[in-house]
Amino acid sequence: MTDRTIGYIVGSISSTSINRRLALALQRLAPEGMTLVEIPIADLPHYSPDHDADFPQVARDFKKAIAEVDGVIVVTPEYSRSIPGVLKNALDWAARPYGEGSFNGKPTAVIGTSGGPISTAAAQQHLKAILSHLNAPTLGQPEGYVQSTPGLFTAEGEVTNEGTAAFLVGYLNAFAALVDIYAPARDAEAVAA
Repeated sequence: MTDRTIGYIVGSISSTSINRRLALALQRLAPEGMTLVEIPIADLPHYSPDHDADFPQVARDFKKAIAEVDGVIVVTPEYSRSIPGVLKNALDWAARPYGEGSFNGKPTAVIGTSGGPISTAAAQQHLKAILSHLNAPTLGQPEGYVQSTPGLFTAEGEVTNEGTAAFLVGYLNAFAALVDIYAPARDAEAVAA
């Protein structure tokens, strides 16, 4: 991977989110040439088509942050067998106004953690369906279902299990390969602009 900046969205606004700890772990484990930066969603207001003619600044900043990165990793918890409402709200902002979707052609990966044995599998399937509609090329394999056990991730994002850390490194490398597939076209667009 040449130097690439990858944005990550944490689909939880909880101050004690284990998915935020997973995101920090990804940030710490990123391979050389990959820098992970957060794209925050907590301050986005509820989306309404009433805003389409004049997006609030926080939504413009959100869309700009997606445009400026080479790929996006969405780290999602599972709420009621789906994605959190705050994450769906962010995706709705990213998709609008019509024809100006931020995820169109943007390499994307989905991962999440929970204490249950199937982790965030149901939420991720819903999220992948949404991303498909948004025309985001999404990493298919490996799937990122991480069962969180007490102490697996420290508050600073250290991973205490070597097998989990190795899986996450492999996951990031697989995503880097996907990003590199789409990078030449985006690099050419940037030069032309």
